[in-house]
Amino acid sequence: MGRKVTVATCALNQWALDFEGNLQRILKSIEIAKNRGARYRLGPELEICGYGCWDHYYESDTLLHSFQVLAALLESPVTQDIICDVGMPVMHRNVRYNCRVIFLNRKILLIRPKMALANEANYHELRWFTPWSRSRHTEEYFLPRIIRDLTTQETVPFGDAVLATWDTCIGSEICEELWTPHSPHIDMGLDGVEIVTNASSSHHVLRKANTRVDLVTMATAKNGGIYLLANQKGCDGDRLYYDGCAMIAMNGSVFAQGSQFSLDDVEVLTATLDLEDVRSYRAEISSRNLAASRASPYSRVKVDFALSCHEDLLAPISEPIEWKYHSPEEEISLGPACWLWDFLRRSQQAGFLLPLSGGVDSAATACLVYSMCCQVCEAVRSGNQEVLADVRTIVNQSSYTPQDPRDLCGHILTTCYMASENSSQETCSRARELAQQIGSHHISLSIDPAVKAVMGIFSLVTGKSPLFAARGGSSRENLALQNVQARIRMVLAYLFAQLSLWSRGVRGGLLVLGSANVDESLLGYLTKYDCSSADINPIGGISKTDLRAFVHFCTERFQLPALQSILSAPPTAELEPLADGQVSQTDEEDMGMTYAELSVYGKLRKVAKMGPYSMFCKLLGMWRHIWTPRQVADRVKRFFSKYSMNRHKMTTLTPAYHAENYSPDDNRFDLRPFLYNTGWPWQFRHIENQVLQLERAEPQSLDGVD
Repeated sequence: MGRKVTVATCALNQWALDFEGNLQRILKSIEIAKNRGARYRLGPELEICGYGCWDHYYESDTLLHSFQVLAALLESPVTQDIICDVGMPVMHRNVRYNCRVIFLNRKILLIRPKMALANEANYHELRWFTPWSRSRHTEEYFLPRIIRDLTTQETVPFGDAVLATWDTCIGSEICEELWTPHSPHIDMGLDGVEIVTNASSSHHVLRKANTRVDLVTMATAKNGGIYLLANQKGCDGDRLYYDGCAMIAMNGSVFAQGSQFSLDDVEVLTATLDLEDVRSYRAEISSRNLAASRASPYSRVKVDFALSCHEDLLAPISEPIEWKYHSPEEEISLGPACWLWDFLRRSQQAGFLLPLSGGVDSAATACLVYSMCCQVCEAVRSGNQEVLADVRTIVNQSSYTPQDPRDLCGHILTTCYMASENSSQETCSRARELAQQIGSHHISLSIDPAVKAVMGIFSLVTGKSPLFAARGGSSRENLALQNVQARIRMVLAYLFAQLSLWSRGVRGGLLVLGSANVDESLLGYLTKYDCSSADINPIGGISKTDLRAFVHFCTERFQLPALQSILSAPPTAELEPLADGQVSQTDEEDMGMTYAELSVYGKLRKVAKMGPYSMFCKLLGMWRHIWTPRQVADRVKRFFSKYSMNRHKMTTLTPAYHAENYSPDDNRFDLRPFLYNTGWPWQFRHIENQVLQLERAEPQSLDGVD
């Protein structure tokens, strides 16, 4: 009897409710797996309908169309002679479950519902689904007529069970179950399951990939066994980017690594592994075997099929590999760029319009579009016909083949420098030089006539003319004059996005790109409905610190010397009058805190879940060698006052790529009020009492504070 098994897992770029496209990608992955000799194919979580359907899960249409796709899969000759494991929502006794449907040769073997639902941060599965809570228990599921007619089965097992083939035993986990303290793979492994599969929809967060890899390798290191992880990839219509990283591991080592960022819609990993390696590995772990002898058994679904071939002595087996990680700068250059590509091709627009200010944030956004162009050109060079077809549709040229990222950038990116009387020549030059180096179609214009016209209307109605603070005006006048400039830039950005291609005799419109970073959003250091308002924002979930590191990385990686002068300039909005021709306004001075401090506040507020008093206590220790308790208290109060005062701006925040766990995105991720008592009287008084106690104490008790 054979003992070498070839198994396949995949990463698919599925799209919510794109049943036609999702079906074709699933079929293609099964075909590739079969051609490589695999006898088991695992796909991502909820791959039939796409993970990000959100409240569409409530609709009977979503369930109906999922079963229609399942019927098409069961009927297809592609799915014969390979165990197929697909994900879809299933309603059982009027309760919706997130399920795996496992089938072979037109027969459904098992419907396995998810037992631990992801319900934190960006995930809200408990809103739509119920976890299956009956461990090691199955029930009869009555198949709908559309499936019953195909399989001639009336009922199939539904619940927590494993598959017993002629040669091995296979168990399923679904995404979150791997992350729970007592994962199902532990009990399944103790009960003799040798292959565990995990269908995921796990999104990209900077510096997260190692956590996923560690969980998979540790699962097989402690208990032995083979582990397959599938994942969604790409943008399925929301702020998240699912970053692939499909993998196959055995006995604590990785044997196949999928790409984290790629423009391939279908990526299949296969490995040929020896089941005897699992058995010999487990044989000498006496503590595991002692626990296994007491394990409660799973019900086994018997499968008249083998994953191995009868004669496989000469079949080559896969070798372990070292996992290759991207640096955070590489992650930024690849993840948001892939997300932009999915948005561009699926929105059927002709390109992007980016207000390019000459500062770090808009320069970083331009670099992401350029990085996207590099990846597209690379995919075309490597023979990806889908990418080539998408490019030709976008530029509306049936024979166009992108040879060079600069050439492609010239077709799909329009950059626009919008000067005012408060703009410096330096920022204008920096924007122009960067545009030349990446090859974008660049426009320079002055917004002064529009600003004067709008302010003229106000003066005509009120008889008053506001002044900047530098010219004797109040803070209210100063802020209003800044905001008018910012909002006019937004109006012009959308005007040029709609008509600039028309003016050049080219078909289509452009998506407006925003470039407010996560730290500015957190503090509300942006004008509501200014050019932070856009169609999408690829840097909206990335900190200023990471963006600066990314721009520095791009200087070398993409050979863009213009970025050096952008990095060396102080960040400024350029909305106040120049002083002797020089910029008089800087971001950090306006905010009253540095970008580095903002990242700390953001992580403590969101990730560590701290209110004002808890944050004050934490920072007392963190900053004891830098600031006195009074100075720490002042900083915490300033942050919370400004954060709460501007929280309302998050309700209109442009949909942004999610990259940081301290994102203040009000729409899906950071569910907090937007109308606060900005004085925080109770909380701040509590901080003040603590400061007074510390100040009355002996100086030496302040642990080094001077």
